[in-house]
Amino acid sequence: MRTLPVRNPRTGEQDYRIAPLDADAVASRAATLRAGQPRWAALDPSARGAALMALAEAIGRRREALLAALCADTGRRAISALEIDGVIGMLNRWARQAPETIGRHSPATRPSAMTGITLSTRLRPYPLVGIISPWNFPLTLAMIDAIPALAAGCAVLVKPSEVTPRFIAPMMDAIHDVPGLSDVLDVVEGDGATGAAIVSVVDMIAFTGSVATGRKVGEAAARAFIPASLELGGKDPMLVLDSADPDWAAQVALRASVVNTGQACQSIERVYVARSLYPQFLAALTAAAAATRLNADAIDRGEIGPFICAKQAAIVQRQIDQAVAAGARIMTGGAVETLGGGLYLRPTVLVDVTADMEVMREETFGPVIPVMAFDGIDDAVRLANSGKFGLSAAVLAGSAEEAEAVAARLDAGAVSINDGALTSMVWDAEKSSFGLSGLGPSRMGEAGLMRFFRKQALIRQTGGALPLAAYSEEALGQRP
Repeated sequence: MRTLPVRNPRTGEQDYRIAPLDADAVASRAATLRAGQPRWAALDPSARGAALMALAEAIGRRREALLAALCADTGRRAISALEIDGVIGMLNRWARQAPETIGRHSPATRPSAMTGITLSTRLRPYPLVGIISPWNFPLTLAMIDAIPALAAGCAVLVKPSEVTPRFIAPMMDAIHDVPGLSDVLDVVEGDGATGAAIVSVVDMIAFTGSVATGRKVGEAAARAFIPASLELGGKDPMLVLDSADPDWAAQVALRASVVNTGQACQSIERVYVARSLYPQFLAALTAAAAATRLNADAIDRGEIGPFICAKQAAIVQRQIDQAVAAGARIMTGGAVETLGGGLYLRPTVLVDVTADMEVMREETFGPVIPVMAFDGIDDAVRLANSGKFGLSAAVLAGSAEEAEAVAARLDAGAVSINDGALTSMVWDAEKSSFGLSGLGPSRMGEAGLMRFFRKQALIRQTGGALPLAAYSEEALGQRP
């Protein structure tokens, strides 16, 4: 049996192994899930909701095992606890909301514009949904698509990242605690080959991750002729207008940039500041960044954890080094440190950056904050809209009305007004991903559920069906 080692992000040691499923094993798991799906789909939505609430309770009972696994997966504790609480909340929320939403989108029989014809719509769930999730929020992003898919009546096959697989075992224990749920929900160990095999055996694929891998998933889905929901990367800008308080803005920018060590697609990765505020903002940001603590000495202290993925630390350091070589200056941070075997980077503030630098163009996924001054709102909007991404953005101003007027001009799927990275906390605002940041319906709001249905129109003839003679040359020729 082929196995893969898994690195501990705090120690640097390969202290865990997984056995990735091959194509035959994926096909077998998929067949089992397909066999269980008709019974699941036939349940009333409220009965599926009851099963989701039972899973929430089972996760609560397995909380300590899940927390230990997530801590080992990611090297941070507080956000791991938030992941567990968040998934429990998601399960309960969709359990309550899905029955009402499904009912509202299943209209009763209604007349057609054509005389004698009535219409109704049936919602048909995709039988089997595949999910490929990333390593930055292992539990959250494995379940954020799985839960509404289950609520819709789909069976679900989840492959988390091979970088953070330890939570799979306690999660499957919780799933087995709910009678019948393992017939329609499976979370499996696997690598890229496993993910490719999943795309070939499902009816819909939901992927969260990098643009490069998202392209491959999208192309494979197109060949399989199935829909793909792609939630990809970002290079989110923050605009600090001249009416904002610079000290407050610096605190918001720091938090929105470096939470989870900046390993989040909605992190602020470039900050544009009105020139009149630039000196004070930069001084406040640099001081706050320099005071931020690593959690290297103890997992339950500090604000910045280790890089979860060692390869990402190298990417971030390369971007910093390239920027410095091209003329950027480091105000604080700037060097990846090895502490106890873990790879850490203190919040890094960069100035004298230019739009052509990789740190301003490509996703960084680390605690790096490049700062530029702008002259006028048109200049700020131009800078924010430059580039190929359009996941989200933020605008800070003296009033929400002023910030919103600028936000309306930004090419981004969601804009935080007088805050940053709110898309990580707000689930009920539907949004689109612009540019290379994704494809498919929103995973937020009602669309997060409804994207897992196909619509079937039932068109009823209440009069008499026309014979072929009604379409003869003579009959049609008599019409005006």
